[in-house]
This record gives sequence, C-alpha cells and structure tokens, in this order.
Amino acid sequence: MINQMIFFGLCDAVFLPDQRVTCLYTLMFYNVIAYCVSYIKELVEKEDWSPYVNITEHSNIKHLAMSATKIVLEWTKAVTFIITVVFMLLVFGLEQGLDHYKPTLTYTVVTLIYYAATEKVFVDILLTFITYLQIPTFENLESLWTHVVLHSFTITLSALFSIPVLVFGPRRSALLGLYINVYLRSKEMYINSLKHLNSERAILTQYRYATMEEISSFDDVCAVCLSSMTYARITPCHHLFHGYCLRQCLRTSNQCPMCKRELKFD
Repeated sequence: MINQMIFFGLCDAVFLPDQRVTCLYTLMFYNVIAYCVSYIKELVEKEDWSPYVNITEHSNIKHLAMSATKIVLEWTKAVTFIITVVFMLLVFGLEQGLDHYKPTLTYTVVTLIYYAATEKVFVDILLTFITYLQIPTFENLESLWTHVVLHSFTITLSALFSIPVLVFGPRRSALLGLYINVYLRSKEMYINSLKHLNSERAILTQYRYATMEEISSFDDVCAVCLSSMTYARITPCHHLFHGYCLRQCLRTSNQCPMCKRELKFD
C-alpha cells in the first residue's frame, strides 16, 4: 500500500497539480474494488460449502463452537460485501461528497494499471490465467516470470513519473518515489524473484532447445512425464525432455534420466 500511495501521489503531481487528496480517494475506491473481487474469487474457488466443522476429517460429529464461528464469519463477510457494494453504488450514483474529486481519464487508467499490477488479488488472478495457458517457453516458471515482469513494469512507471516531479516539484515526493518505489522495489525484486529465476534458468542454459525435427524423431513424448512436447531441451547424450522435467531431475541427480550419463557441468 505504501508503494501505491507514493505512486498515486506522483500521479497527482503530474496530472492533477491543483488537487491534493485525489490519491487518497482513488486508493480507497480501488481497495474497495479489490475487496469485492477477492470475495467473489473466494466464492468461485470455494469447494466446501458446508456451514459445519467436523471434529476430525473422517468424523460426522459436528464441532459446535467451530461451526458457530464459521457461520458467523461467513455471514459477516457476506453482509460486509453487500453493504460495500451498495455504498459504492450510492456514492457514485448520488455523487455525494465527490465535489472535489475530479480525476482525469488518463489519471484513472494509469493508477488503475499500477494498482492492478501491485495488488495481490489481481496478481494472483493474472498468475492463474498465465499458468492455465501452459506456455511452453516459460518452462513452468510462470510464477517467477510474472513477478519479475510486473515488478519491472511498476518500477519503470515509478521512475518515469518521478523524473518530471523531480524537475518541476515537489522534489520530496520524487525522491521518496525514487527511493521506495524504484530502489527498494528493485532490490526486493532481485532478492525474491530475479535471483531465483536466474538460478533456475541457469540449470538449463547449458542444454539447447531441440529443433522441431528432433522432437518429431523422438515421438514428441517426454521420457519423464510421458506427455507431448512442443518445446524441449536436448542433453549431450541426445535425449529430449521438457525443461521443467529435466530441471526437476537435475535437482536430485547429475545423470540423464534415460541413459544415466553425467549431465551437470560445474
């Protein structure tokens, strides 16, 4: 939220220099939207709709205290969601208390994109969609790639908006944005995502991608998972595997999963 607040403040200085609290209203509205999306996502992914909690996994005896607590929590979340939606509809429908809140279309688009790229519920939805696509070139590293790309995107945005604010003022906001949203966020990305991604990819960089002819001659099947291959890595002993499958095998052994030849090069 600190990153979002700082970036929204930079957008205020660039797009709405005459308005002072637009970032606060905007962040509040986006947080409400995120809460609603999070609740709907929870309902969609929910598997157990029973209001009761059993004492043990294989028992039919209900735990009264836990069941009562679960029912109260579920109803509380449902009522909160309904009240939140009604409140938002009334605010935007009646436009009460919004006389000084006049964001431009560009401001709304930029801040909404940044918010979606930094808010966990939207990042999780994007990651779920990318994972569902099963893009072969990611080699099952969708989570790391998604975080690196989103972090790089938001860092670039913050840097772009900090530069004009640094030149034309207020400079304190620009320096704060450069330090927290650019420097610290870059450091966080490197430690938590980029470093791990590079180490995972380093395992496979010594094995080139197989050509389509080589994949076809290998019957299009990975010897580890027995699934079809559109992209594959080829070992020095001329055996083909999915990048993910080969990487998992190399975690426990230095040998080719098929012919047991030593593969790793240190």
